Amino acid sequence: MSFDDLLHRTGGMGRYQFIQIVMLMFPVMMTPIHHLLQNFTAAIPNHHCQIHAKNNETRWPNVIGNNDSKEVLQVFIPLDEKQIPEKCLRFTLAQWAFVNSSTTGDNVSTADVEPCLDGWIYDQSKFASTIITEWDLVCDSKQMQPIAQSIYMLGLLVGAVLYGGLSDRYGRRGILLWCYFQIAGTGLGTAFSPNYISYCIFRFLTGMGISGVAINTICLMMEWNSNHVRTIISSMYGYCFCIGQMILGGVAYGVRDWRWMQLASSLPFLIFFFYSWWLPESARWQIQTGKPEAALLALKRVAKINGKEEEGKAITLEILKFNMKQDIRSVKSTYTAVDLMRTPALRRITFCLTLAWFSVSFCFYGLAMDLGNFGISTYLIQIIFGAGDIPPKFICYLTMAYIGRKVSQSGTLIIAGLTILANIFVPPELQALRTSLAVIGKGCLSASFNCVYMYTGELYPTVIRQTGMGLGHTMGRIGGIVAPLVPMISDSFKSLSPIIYGSAALLSGVAVLFLPETLNLLLPETIQDVGSKTKVSDIKQKENRPLQTTDV
Repeated sequence: MSFDDLLHRTGGMGRYQFIQIVMLMFPVMMTPIHHLLQNFTAAIPNHHCQIHAKNNETRWPNVIGNNDSKEVLQVFIPLDEKQIPEKCLRFTLAQWAFVNSSTTGDNVSTADVEPCLDGWIYDQSKFASTIITEWDLVCDSKQMQPIAQSIYMLGLLVGAVLYGGLSDRYGRRGILLWCYFQIAGTGLGTAFSPNYISYCIFRFLTGMGISGVAINTICLMMEWNSNHVRTIISSMYGYCFCIGQMILGGVAYGVRDWRWMQLASSLPFLIFFFYSWWLPESARWQIQTGKPEAALLALKRVAKINGKEEEGKAITLEILKFNMKQDIRSVKSTYTAVDLMRTPALRRITFCLTLAWFSVSFCFYGLAMDLGNFGISTYLIQIIFGAGDIPPKFICYLTMAYIGRKVSQSGTLIIAGLTILANIFVPPELQALRTSLAVIGKGCLSASFNCVYMYTGELYPTVIRQTGMGLGHTMGRIGGIVAPLVPMISDSFKSLSPIIYGSAALLSGVAVLFLPETLNLLLPETIQDVGSKTKVSDIKQKENRPLQTTDV
């Protein structure tokens, strides 16, 4: 008899499981807000150089106050090839010949220009304050913006490695509580950062906590719920991510100051920290780590909440040890990432999953962090992107539930890759079509994210599930780190970025086809269980059999 049999006897998907899912889903809604927060807190508004002080002559007394006028600006700021004021250059002397004449910046090749020595003027109509406007991260410092996002992604990577291993050793619940507290504290530190360096340090630490929340939330839910609802839980997790993206668009529209926005996205985790003390530890993990007494108490508590108190009382320590004797006997003091490569089956799983994790994150953040290039309101496109993820996730849920995980994972990646590559051939003036393809591609990647979380949890056994999830997150975060840097190396060839993103998605989609299917199969408990074909239906045949304390 497996743990799933005991879980069915204590209520299966009962009142406790419902409460647990609701409590854990609220923090999940906040995680995409932090992932995409820099679309607003580090937005780059329109800007140009401050007018040179010596050019502010008495016959132009209001020039500084009206320097957004193109007629005035062309006297002080050269125009680029699109007849837009240069962002990083200004005339050393006012070009009065341009006033009331047809002369433009095209005829000033001999005019003296200089960089913005006195700072910049920023358009505050969309963003009242960002880290860009506060610390002048433009022109020669423009690379600081994607670097800050990559540092946050590096925090996600370190958090996946650190908290994935720690939760397999010390438990899911305790690490989850610490991560809530860490996000609240470091988010507060970010909001009060006095400079760019401290901002990056606190964002790095916040990313660590966010990664710990993600991997422990999905694992805790899967290990306390019956097999037949795993697909639903994974889909709900994904929909919360969609809701979080839409919430971000609304919050950013209402809160235009980056420091207040940072506070609004971080302080709720303090609430999550306090109410999550009610949640019990994963009994499945406690059994695997040689703590059957604690697992028994957790099972009895869950049975009582589910209205199955009598069934809970019938489970004694002797019954638990007997029915779980194979799992308890296989307990090893410590498991490491090396165990992910111990058998040929695990090596194949690890290779294909790490490639999938990297590509999903790499392509997703490549699109999601590029909202300013779609020609419409950044706030609106954020909401559209969030809402646009819902239909693909619903379709992915149906395919996961009735066709299989492998087809769903591979299909979403391949379709995403094709839509990204297709956008290369769409002219810039067809903005609606470009946006539609981007929404479809990002929606498929979001659905693929939804699938890879559950697929990873189902492929790896309990004893190294969090280690495997941590490795997957690590590769995903490497993809997230690299994604913002790709446009920096493709300035001279604009199509290079979508070619890289699309090719990565296609390659990983093909690799996933080499993974085994897990639809309707029990979660593997030990390394020896990997590849087992035991089905959920086998549990139902045992449900009415009495609990045993002796060998049959």
